[in-house]
Amino acid sequence: MQKNQTVITRFAPSPTGYLHIGGARTALFNALFARRHGGQFKLRIEDTDRARSTDDAVSAILDGMAWLGLDWDGEAVSQFARAERHREIVNDLIARGAAFRCWCTPDEVEALRQKAFDEGRALRSPWRDRDPSEGPDAPFVVRFRAPESDVTIQDAVQGDVRWAAKDFDDLVLLRSDGAPTYNLAVVADDHDMGVTHVIRGDDHLVNAGRQQQIYDALGWDAPRFAHIPLIHGPDGKKLSKRHGALGVEAYRDMGYLPEGLRNYLLRLGWSKGDQELFTDAEMTAAFDLDGLNKSPARLDFDKMASVNAFHMKRADADRLTGLLWARLETKPGLRLDETGRGWVRAAMEALKERAATLAELEDQVYFLLRLRPLKPEGKAAKALDDEALARLARLRAVLADAPVWTEAALGEALKAFAEAEGVGFGKIGPALRAALTGGAPAPDMSFVLAVLGRDEVLARLDDVI
Repeated sequence: MQKNQTVITRFAPSPTGYLHIGGARTALFNALFARRHGGQFKLRIEDTDRARSTDDAVSAILDGMAWLGLDWDGEAVSQFARAERHREIVNDLIARGAAFRCWCTPDEVEALRQKAFDEGRALRSPWRDRDPSEGPDAPFVVRFRAPESDVTIQDAVQGDVRWAAKDFDDLVLLRSDGAPTYNLAVVADDHDMGVTHVIRGDDHLVNAGRQQQIYDALGWDAPRFAHIPLIHGPDGKKLSKRHGALGVEAYRDMGYLPEGLRNYLLRLGWSKGDQELFTDAEMTAAFDLDGLNKSPARLDFDKMASVNAFHMKRADADRLTGLLWARLETKPGLRLDETGRGWVRAAMEALKERAATLAELEDQVYFLLRLRPLKPEGKAAKALDDEALARLARLRAVLADAPVWTEAALGEALKAFAEAEGVGFGKIGPALRAALTGGAPAPDMSFVLAVLGRDEVLARLDDVI
């Protein structure tokens, strides 16, 4: 990186679907690198493929970026809207002798490609050395005149990468309808946007070689490339939908926090010693290209949950309550009024310590919100035999007269009641839990009593006694 150079990175997805997990990692790395160096992170929508690009896909990408907390600088750039600029650059290449018009028909191109393959080289158009005035009155494409010299890039991850000149064909820059092709558009856009560093998947490594040729032909400085290995599935093979190749909204729906997913994605292909858990400030301060790994990372849902659990514990209880409430609002059979929300908020500080995701947290609050009567079933119902119900009736009287309604005081009251009954708490707890939660998972009984409050506890006991 040149001294005093402003770092500018970009994320350039194609709007043909959602923001998938690999793209989210690419965006994160670019954003962190720019922020680490006080630079800019830009967003470009590569929507030149009009047949596959949709407004819904653009919205899905923007929504995914926003949820993940990856803010970009300035307006998102539409590659399609810059087509006229792309054609201007192609005309410049023609004027420099670095590009030419080609009138080969599709059948002729196929024959040339087969001949080149048989000879162990890339395609060379016969029009590269012919006078364009000889061209027929027919549609043509504009091709790049592939140089006869080898191509080398210095990649921050892959090291020095070299391709033989014979491996690169006379690349089409403009199609017969005047539409620019991918590699030409990328070079033009990255140059005009001032991009200094391109961090992307190593499936683009060959494109970097082609793009370097175009940079050289135009006399422009190429950005610094960093090609990261793609994410693999848990089995070490190509990532599939079954193994996590999903949009970030799917991870949101599974209950991951954006900061948890950011932290997990950071460690998929990047490392700093043995540190696994990072706050956002720590990520920004630590991230640099030196930590990028050359070997593919594997998606590990257990690790993802563990990382997310760390961020669940750190999350603000009011925020978690709001996120959880949004998940619960469509669920039937729950008490979703302000009283119910108050119970959830009162329990949140304790419950968030036990949950790795919002989905797990959701399971843990059902005991608070189930509508009365709770109707215990199965094992919980069996705990409510005649002896247990008689004991609950005596406990109800004790709780009704409890002078202090706090978790600590209620814990002491339960202990004293068990001693007075001459039994261990194991003879009391299951029936009390069945009455107050219907058998749903719940923390300690003294905590449940404190959160529900005296009136609700007595009402739930009355329902079963």
